[in-house]
Amino acid sequence: MHDYPEKLTGGCLCGAVRFETTAKPFKVAYCHCSSCRKATAAPVLAIMLFYEGGVRFTRGAPKRYESSPGVFRGHCSNCGTPLSWEGMWHDKPIIETYVACLDDPQACAPDRHGFIDERLSWFDVADDLPRYSGTSPES
Repeated sequence: MHDYPEKLTGGCLCGAVRFETTAKPFKVAYCHCSSCRKATAAPVLAIMLFYEGGVRFTRGAPKRYESSPGVFRGHCSNCGTPLSWEGMWHDKPIIETYVACLDDPQACAPDRHGFIDERLSWFDVADDLPRYSGTSPES
């Protein structure tokens, strides 16, 4: 695993919602699942996974949408920027936020591809990172 920074900051396009991390992410991955693609209008996205409490909103708060039972996606109600995913991972509550929302997205390079079976056929994955049907071998 990469040595990710202990504290990161980020937010939405208009600045109405800002966040900071209070712990290192336990995973940083590319997600190819159809749900994430729909929620972000992107062919793939880079996500950071934190245990509950690992992200703190410092200005504003995302508007939450329950995209499936027990799963909430957050976005800025002003500019629409997707900001978070909240749900359970191995019976633990987690929050994910998106690398592209960071003030310094270079700080958190993904180290894997998740849900690779859902990858769009026309999206070329030209790297040597591990690929998983879920988020990791234990998924």
